Amino acid sequence: MNGHALVVGEALVDIVHRGGAEPVEHVGGSPLNVALGLGRLDRPVQFTTRVGTDARGRRIVDHLAASGVSLTPGSAAAERTATAQAEIDEKGSATYEFDIVWDPVEPPPSVDAVLVHTGSIATVLEPGCDLVAELVAQQAGTSTVSFDPNVRPALIDDPARGRERIERLVSLADVVKASDEDLTWFAPDRNPLDTARDWLSRGPAIVAVTRGEQGAVALCAAGTVEVPAVRVEVVDTVGAGDAFTTGLLDGLWTCGLLGADRRERLRGIGIDDVRDVFDIAAWTSGLTVARAGADLPTLADRTAAREAAR
Repeated sequence: MNGHALVVGEALVDIVHRGGAEPVEHVGGSPLNVALGLGRLDRPVQFTTRVGTDARGRRIVDHLAASGVSLTPGSAAAERTATAQAEIDEKGSATYEFDIVWDPVEPPPSVDAVLVHTGSIATVLEPGCDLVAELVAQQAGTSTVSFDPNVRPALIDDPARGRERIERLVSLADVVKASDEDLTWFAPDRNPLDTARDWLSRGPAIVAVTRGEQGAVALCAAGTVEVPAVRVEVVDTVGAGDAFTTGLLDGLWTCGLLGADRRERLRGIGIDDVRDVFDIAAWTSGLTVARAGADLPTLADRTAAREAAR
């Protein structure tokens, strides 16, 4: 399939604290991880973000370029690069404290993008979140829209307004990936899968719910599919959800289901195809949590691991 992915959202440096060890810095940010992951899977990617001209910003630009990801104009011109202090607990789970300003430069329309993906901080943090929503609405005319709320409650000053912004993007999206924790934050008194079913009724073709070591659930018009997590020795969970999103989008791309002209075919996806796509997503995520930081696999890495497991 011709065309490229346009990913829109934050890029930052994770400063990872683990026990009493010296902190280690990793390039991160949920949308960046998806852009990077798609690039490593040999997909053409353009990334709209906002990083500084400082050393951390240059590191991010070089890191993306090494995986074939190009930045849209104005993405690397901020005064400083955002950071996230990540604390890793004994189970490998991370909690974050952010230092970020989100004021991106809107890129020109991309008629060749078969996919536009966004999520996380970029979709709820002012002033840039409104620009992101408008850009996604414009791109929906030519692109499949993918959205991952990846909620960071510490950065949502007005939860009611945050939920409104998330709902708008859900209604614009063809593919939504959310964790059970995201859905619990969105509707604390409701079963996460009930919230996911409600989201499916608002327009998406697929709503994917990740549940950590319990695997993932896919909701679509054809029914519901549960896929187990790939069993690995977990180093940390940084980037796990982003890797799942990456694998999900890559699988749909392989099936020829991306692009606005394929929207009805995507809505009609069958259970067997959903299961195959989610298996690809699970492997992409599993290989990521087996390594430190959001170090997503290449296509060769994933192909070798899946073949070895057969």
